[in-house]
Amino acid sequence: MIQYATENAWLIPVLPTSAFVLIGLLFFRSKTLSAAISITAIGAALLQSLLILFAVLIKPEVQEFTVTWFKISGFHVEMGFLIDPIAAMMLVVVTLVALMVQVYSLGYMHGDPGFSSYYAYHSLFAASMLGLVLANNFVQLYIFWELVGLCSYLLIGFWFQKPTAVDAAKKAFITNRIGDFGLLLGILLIQIIFGTLNFQKLQGIIGSEYIAATSLTLLVLLVFAGPVGKSAQFPLHVWLPDAMEGPTPVSALIHAATMVAAGVYLVARAFFLFAASPQALLIVAYLGGFTALFAASIAIVQNDIKRILAFSTLSQLGYMMMALGIGSVTAGMFHLMTHAFFKALLFLGAGSVIHALHEEQDIWKMGKLSKSMPITTATFLIGSLALSGIFPLAGFWSKDEILNATISNGYTGLFILGVFVAFLTSFYMFRLIFVAFYGPSQQHHHTPHESPLVMTIPLIILAALSVAAGWVGIPWLSVNFATYVHYGAVHHGVNTWVMLLSTIVALAGIWTAHMIYRKNVVAPAELVQRYSTIHRILTNKYYIDEIYNWAAARILDASARVLYWVDIKIVDGIVNGLGAGARWSGFFLRLIETGQTQHYAMAMIVGVVLIALMFSLLDAGLSLNSWLGGGSLTWFYR
Repeated sequence: MIQYATENAWLIPVLPTSAFVLIGLLFFRSKTLSAAISITAIGAALLQSLLILFAVLIKPEVQEFTVTWFKISGFHVEMGFLIDPIAAMMLVVVTLVALMVQVYSLGYMHGDPGFSSYYAYHSLFAASMLGLVLANNFVQLYIFWELVGLCSYLLIGFWFQKPTAVDAAKKAFITNRIGDFGLLLGILLIQIIFGTLNFQKLQGIIGSEYIAATSLTLLVLLVFAGPVGKSAQFPLHVWLPDAMEGPTPVSALIHAATMVAAGVYLVARAFFLFAASPQALLIVAYLGGFTALFAASIAIVQNDIKRILAFSTLSQLGYMMMALGIGSVTAGMFHLMTHAFFKALLFLGAGSVIHALHEEQDIWKMGKLSKSMPITTATFLIGSLALSGIFPLAGFWSKDEILNATISNGYTGLFILGVFVAFLTSFYMFRLIFVAFYGPSQQHHHTPHESPLVMTIPLIILAALSVAAGWVGIPWLSVNFATYVHYGAVHHGVNTWVMLLSTIVALAGIWTAHMIYRKNVVAPAELVQRYSTIHRILTNKYYIDEIYNWAAARILDASARVLYWVDIKIVDGIVNGLGAGARWSGFFLRLIETGQTQHYAMAMIVGVVLIALMFSLLDAGLSLNSWLGGGSLTWFYR
């Protein structure tokens, strides 16, 4: 059974792809069948993924299955799939979260006119991410990478009747194209320099062949441009908060298991390439750390429940990139796994609130939801505690792994930054909870009510995973997450004082939020007034979007106007001039070519006369030149 599961891993992306095709071609008119086919397909993919995970746990070795796609002189492309502990873990995470989201969507999307399309796109989205995870070479990965981008465009702009949703979809698609162009250039350079795009072969080649450090760093940074876009690292982060315009279950899928996870996964999958360039790895670490702090600082002033979670995702992705940049694949991927569960839980919990309040998203217009929505409140609280890194929930173990790796590898500055981000994380999450769930009761247009079971059961399952998923990485275990997912030596380090410090800092963030938003020791409005400049900067997200808009309006538009003038006046001028010349020459030739013999005879006589006259003038010129002593007409013959 286990051998069958690994050899047929290709079925995992094929199952949801088949669901997409079946819904689109045959069952589009039946909402019930569309949802059933999609959920059944992703459920079967989850079972197959669990079998593969079980096989990898028993025998943690790399298995690769390939077939030749096409072969020409000097270029050989294979397609196949690669099974190892990282891939096995990602397969389970993606299929499990996707299944929970699809079941939840039965309630959230009920009555939506695009219900069948939604499930078709969902299936294609999951299939694209699963194909990316299984890819054994850069070409195959890039194909699924672009499919993930396409699906995000379709789902972010799913409610296309809303102009904001259309703009958000375009923004996500275009922003990602910038990073993807860099990735494509990096892939082309890899093929040119190393002659292969297969991950296993590249890993064997890297280090054995000499390549200039500058060239290798450039190559790695070009590859990293793709993850900067997909995983929304600064400065290509601007698309992710706007992606909230899509349905909330889509936000859960994008922010937890697909799309943004793809960038982190690519860095981990190609870590042998990044490890070969310490300079590039350092850039990854510090860019990740900066993104974590940058996004967390913005989240503390947001009032939209989904945007708070969106900036939280940005911050946590920065955390993961920082972990990978300091050389810890274990910490980065461990946090990716735990984050997938509690961030999916938080987004689905936010969706439950929005569903109950009929699309209200402002936390200041909520309040006292804990009484009317007990299941949503309890599960949301568990997710927030996990995200804040409170013992013994999942986030505690993965956050501690990152902080421990940071200080152990000598990155003291990044360690301090990571601790401060942990404080901000617990602060903004419990600001949300104390205002929305335990704050003063607000007048609602609709009476809040608990969501139906089809929505709350996925919340309960994800809450359980948010508690227990991190236990596989408890450092005191002889065999744990690091035993299977690592690069280089296995790390089992335990740092008790880091654990205590991170817990104290997280509790301090919760206490600060409690004192401000529950006890009103300092009124929030007073803080806003006292620090109005800082608040305005954070509320406007450091004006990055405005800077981009200015650059587009002033620089890109001005450049476009110059290029337009060159195109119209010079390029078109030359082309149109040649056309006009041909047209006028044709006009005169038409007058000459009359078809009458006497006209042709007259033309010949005139030509002979002109030739004779020309030679007469030349002879006269030579005679004059001789009389003047020569040299006057020498230039004529040069």
